[in-house]
This record gives sequence, C-alpha cells and structure tokens, in this order.
Amino acid sequence: MDEFHSSKSIYLQVADRIKRQIVSQELQAGQKLQSVREMAVTYNVNPNTIQRTYSELEREGVLETRRGQGTFVTEQEELLTQLRSSMIEEQIASFVLVMREMGYRSEEIVTGLQDHLNKRDKGDE
Repeated sequence: MDEFHSSKSIYLQVADRIKRQIVSQELQAGQKLQSVREMAVTYNVNPNTIQRTYSELEREGVLETRRGQGTFVTEQEELLTQLRSSMIEEQIASFVLVMREMGYRSEEIVTGLQDHLNKRDKGDE
C-alpha cells in the first residue's frame, strides 16, 4: 500500500482511494466493503480512521451502511455517474493548475495531452 501524504487527512486519502476503486469498477455497485477492522488492517491505520472514512462516504451517498450486514457501495447509478464526472473534473483541474503554474498556455496543454494520448493509444508507452 502506498504511503499517505501529510498534506491531507488520512481518512480523506482513504476515501479518495475507495472512490477511485468505485470509478474504476474495482468495487462494483452494491458490493460489500471490508469491515472497519479489516479495512484498518489493509491500510495500516486506526479503525477510527476507517469509521470516519465510511461515515464521510456515507454522508456523500457513495456508501450505505446496512445494520447488521455491513457497508456497501451505493447502487444509485445516477450518484455513481456524478462521482465519475466529479472525479474527472477534479483530476483535470489539478493537472491544468500545475501546467499553468509552469507557464503553459491552453494550446500547449491540449497539444501535449493529445500527443501523449496518441502515443499511448499506439502502444508506444
């Protein structure tokens, strides 16, 4: 498991990782997640951190806790579609911010990204 960054709370970093697993469909709609204790062992963090992560994701509607059964990925397709859209927007905004800080213009960013994707699609990477 990769390291956590001190710039962001651990529970939010775990939440981001779970969201990425949902968006990439590593975790499916309706799938049961590990228990708080099991997830704490997986991420090598305190169970209270995972409980906070699950609570935050439940507040966002991404997870659902079913009393006596566990915690599950929501089956609300509209919410999962919104999650996917917000995550791509977040990643693109972050990328563009860094590129602009380095002095790149919009045209250079677009061209560079297109070139990168074209190389990747051709299997050169």
